[in-house]
Amino acid sequence: MKNMRKMNYNYSLNKHIFLIIGLIVCSCGIKKSVNNRPDLSVYNSTIPEKTIINDSTFIAGNSFLIKNKQGLWELYIEGDPLERGLLTGSLTQHLMYKQENVFFEKINELVPSKGKQKFLRKFLSWYNRNMYKHIPEEFKTEIYGVSRFASNNFNSIALPYLRSLYLHGAHDIGHALQDLALVGCTSFAAWDDKTEDGKLLIGRNFDFYAGDAFAEDKIVAFINPDSGNKFMSVTWGGFIGVVSGMNEKGLTVTINAGKSKIPLAAKTPISILTREILQYASNIDEAIKIAKTREVFVSESIMVGSASDGKAILIEVSPNNFDVYDVENTNQLICSNHFQSKAYKDNNRNKKAIEESHTQYRFDRMQELLDEEKRVNPTEAVSILRNKKGLNDKPIGFGNEKALNQLLAHHGIVFQPEDLKVWVSSNPYQLGEFVAYDLNSVFKNRNENPSKVSVSASRFNIPEDPFVKTEAYANYETYRILERQLEFAIKDKTKIDATQLKKLVELNPNYWKAYKIVGDYYYQNKRFTKALEAYSVALKKEITTVPDQEYILKYIKKSKRKANR
Repeated sequence: MKNMRKMNYNYSLNKHIFLIIGLIVCSCGIKKSVNNRPDLSVYNSTIPEKTIINDSTFIAGNSFLIKNKQGLWELYIEGDPLERGLLTGSLTQHLMYKQENVFFEKINELVPSKGKQKFLRKFLSWYNRNMYKHIPEEFKTEIYGVSRFASNNFNSIALPYLRSLYLHGAHDIGHALQDLALVGCTSFAAWDDKTEDGKLLIGRNFDFYAGDAFAEDKIVAFINPDSGNKFMSVTWGGFIGVVSGMNEKGLTVTINAGKSKIPLAAKTPISILTREILQYASNIDEAIKIAKTREVFVSESIMVGSASDGKAILIEVSPNNFDVYDVENTNQLICSNHFQSKAYKDNNRNKKAIEESHTQYRFDRMQELLDEEKRVNPTEAVSILRNKKGLNDKPIGFGNEKALNQLLAHHGIVFQPEDLKVWVSSNPYQLGEFVAYDLNSVFKNRNENPSKVSVSASRFNIPEDPFVKTEAYANYETYRILERQLEFAIKDKTKIDATQLKKLVELNPNYWKAYKIVGDYYYQNKRFTKALEAYSVALKKEITTVPDQEYILKYIKKSKRKANR
């Protein structure tokens, strides 16, 4: 179920989209964009037929898709760009259908009006009119191959190839239009005497949230291209970009959104840039060189870890600026959602993000947890990623965006680049078992028959968080459902039983938002003394952002005034 903490996102997304649409004039560039297709003449368009072994095992030639016992899909693909795309589309077709359904159901929820949906389609065509110029032909070809297996149910939005192309910019567009509402990722790297074996270790939470169903079918993809490096990444149906990944040279990439203003046109999606880095870079210098060649349309920190360099750096990119943050005289690097390099030091948007959002709080919490560990190993890295408390171990409520573990992550991941090992979380959130993979063995064994069993290195798996079996976790899941119901009831101005309001705060007593919802209901129903009580409790909790705190203070003042009339 959708977490109602995103309702403000829904409103703002609509507001921004239709503000832009109001300014749009038909562009002659749209026709070229709509009709552009990659040149397929030099590629092989014939692929092996898919064999269905059972509902969790699919094979096509030497490529395969398997669902392991932890619920992760394991995908192995090889060949030229068109072969890779066609094989990916063929093997993951049912997952693509589900992801598109999830995504466009979300659009219908955000934009229920058919008239506004028509405007949205025109907006997407206009906004993405230049995207095809900024994506390498190789990746457009791969996306085209994938799109051959896309559903026709959404052709009214765009035909399969264009739709697939646009979806690779969805992360960027959502992030640009709402400034961090979908993302609150935190990552770290440690090396030398900060890790147990002295080798580079990287951990990250990918807190991109597009509804619970979006994260149900994670894919751990192993790609063996005809040029460049073999690599792995965590992805989803229909998506060839990279948000978290590692290649056979021990180079890793992860992305963290920064503060962006709304750009006037889509260019290179961040996930395509990081895909290019992963496939074609072997060290930090090569990664930086590739990043400098691409024009992006949002602000992003790209953490690049390198086995050959024995450390990690941040490539900080935006539409109008570029810099590299390389720590000196230290053995660790932390990244949340603000920039740290000299080029962005005095940037007003970056300063505002630090002052008003939860990015600095999560940065400080990561620093605090790393300071507690003399030498970090993969198990301790997972424990850090799963941490649900605030600074000084303060209970701040489950689901609070100030926590490293916000209980909404698409995935958590830990890399050991020098050993080519990686651990990927299974559901729910980062709480399920972290499944281990050894890239050496995964790719070495691929000259044999396609695998019909998991390619994980299960003896290295890290057990699930015991929190999953607790009453507190069960209460949190119940809280999420009730939060959604009550926020909709407030929006629709329907009556809520007082026992439901009481239950909400009992299920998640340290979370400020539970009390805010109770206050909103009582204020709406002119029970100002009750509203004041709830808002006053909320103010004593760890409130997520400065705007949220200002909201509570505003309604405390209004409730006091109206209660005393």
